[in-house]
Amino acid sequence: MSFQQSFQKTTLALLLALAMVSCQKSEEKTPPPPTSRALAPEDATGLFPYRRLSTYGFFEGEIKELTPTDEVLPYAPASSLFTDYAWKSRFIYFPEGEKASLTDDEIAFPIGTVLIKNFYYPSDFRNPDKGRRIIETRLMIHEEKGWQAYPYIWNEEQTDAILKIVGGEMEVKYKDYSGKDQIINYIVPNKNQCKSCHNQNESLAPIGVQVKHLNNTFDYGKAKENQLVYWTAAEKLEGFEGPESYPSLINYEDKNQALAERAMAYLDINCAHCHRAEGPASTSGLFLTFDQTDKMKLGVNKPPVAAGKGAGSFKYDVVPGKPDESILIYRMNSTEVGIAMPELGRTTIHQEGVDLIREWISQLEKK
Repeated sequence: MSFQQSFQKTTLALLLALAMVSCQKSEEKTPPPPTSRALAPEDATGLFPYRRLSTYGFFEGEIKELTPTDEVLPYAPASSLFTDYAWKSRFIYFPEGEKASLTDDEIAFPIGTVLIKNFYYPSDFRNPDKGRRIIETRLMIHEEKGWQAYPYIWNEEQTDAILKIVGGEMEVKYKDYSGKDQIINYIVPNKNQCKSCHNQNESLAPIGVQVKHLNNTFDYGKAKENQLVYWTAAEKLEGFEGPESYPSLINYEDKNQALAERAMAYLDINCAHCHRAEGPASTSGLFLTFDQTDKMKLGVNKPPVAAGKGAGSFKYDVVPGKPDESILIYRMNSTEVGIAMPELGRTTIHQEGVDLIREWISQLEKK
């Protein structure tokens, strides 16, 4: 073998050896896939947010059963915000030894309070005990810098939910109350989108834990009790002076209640988080809180403000006696971007809600 051949052979061997070492180091430095990191063991350090919902310890037993620990209280607003027909269960965690305070109809929650909202679909709405699929859990944590929102998406096995700051999208199937198969392209909002609805004077703020939504009876299993009375007895709330001293919304789904009250309850929970003086839609001049009595602010014969294509070919937000000429119905009855209202939180039309507001507008007096 010539010197040149020997040199070439030695060089090739060295290059191969170096390549193998380089590959080994590269493999050693390659991080595990995101799923592996998310499911890795995690300690409850108190530094939020955690990667996994289970780390917080809100639920005991199988997490998919959503059985709260003694430190976590269930709650529910009188009326629920529509989210593509998803069912919801809500809980609140108060830090040990801390309580909320109520002043002038406003509840101030202590640092460390966590609101826990689970979105799920029964396989069959007619028989919810047959099984369900939990899609997401949204946490709102009251931190030193204010309220922060964190979306968690449940895995297929329903053994945990993983933090997804960027949100997500998935197909959901279920049978509705008529037994018809439904398919929804469900969208989990990203962290920044949460502020679109939870916006009070440009700061993130809760919606469903306002006095007007909680001043009603809740079934705690062992007993039915006014929620704010229950919180007071559990030493989680101070300053509550009794149910009769505060506003109380009804459940808009209760057809035994007056039509006008049902309509205002619907508009309040579905629209007023933006359409109020402190909300991002305040410049529209359309204010849809339950206690609004000014017809112009309710949109009656009021021209829209910079609605663009959202106004369609219509002139007024609400035309008394003529729902099909009202921009409010036009926007509720659409899923098209730029027209649909609310802008986020739904990909389907809430037909029952449209029917309710349509009936309310139909019965408004024409003047």
